[in-house]
Amino acid sequence: MATLKKHRILILGVSGYLGSAIYKELHPYYQTFGTYRTPLLAFENNKQFYHYDFEVDDIFEILNVVKPTLIISALRGDFAAQLTAHKHVFEYVSCEKKCKMIFLSSANVFDAYSKYPSYESDTTLSNSVYGHFKIRLEHLFLKLPPKKVAILRLPMVFGAPSPRLNELKLLLELDVPIELFPNLIMNVVSDRKVTQQLHYIINRNKYGIFHVGSKDLVHHDDFIKDLVSKIGAKNPKFKLVYTTNDERYLAVLPKENTLPKHLQMYSLELFDSLF
Repeated sequence: MATLKKHRILILGVSGYLGSAIYKELHPYYQTFGTYRTPLLAFENNKQFYHYDFEVDDIFEILNVVKPTLIISALRGDFAAQLTAHKHVFEYVSCEKKCKMIFLSSANVFDAYSKYPSYESDTTLSNSVYGHFKIRLEHLFLKLPPKKVAILRLPMVFGAPSPRLNELKLLLELDVPIELFPNLIMNVVSDRKVTQQLHYIINRNKYGIFHVGSKDLVHHDDFIKDLVSKIGAKNPKFKLVYTTNDERYLAVLPKENTLPKHLQMYSLELFDSLF
């Protein structure tokens, strides 16, 4: 695996949930660096990490020091500041012949559609501010030469330390009703599977758009109820939320860029990785 060290990878948002998981997966194999926003001793002591507040700092300073051959964006936060930061990253990748970009997007780029699951080449359309923002960044990076960019569209991501799981546990602890959307059909993915898929895409020099959700589709209410049951909660409270009278889809499935079978997953496998 020593040959893989040829890459110098910069993870934007390494202190976040997904950014941290990606770093743990990649750093044994590549020269891996990261940016963090919230000062913590663990980050400050790591010589591979650089403090970066994208609302006030210029990313060019870090880019010029690290000289990455691959940039992975897992940034979260203010949309306007993110947009400026990503424009600067786009400029860098455009100018550096050996630098590539991987952008973590979302199934929400399709949240204006409701009748079918979405595939890689489907036209993006969103009714949400978040989905519209992700579309804007996708369009930005798709201006790069095709072989210089990969976009991963993620459905709901769960893992042992994931914010979604922690929120569920907190609601159960506080005895607050958990919202269920009975008419929502979706797919899910584990943080572990996302990082493995990302590693494969880097190692095999893949490019294009990837839909990395589970192969099967699940109803939101059934999945959350099963998850709560696995947590071991007694007498949980639920609140049914109907945004429409019809079933609606918010699921991303692969058709063109399918990954190997060992990197695919079914929704039930996610529970095995959590408990």
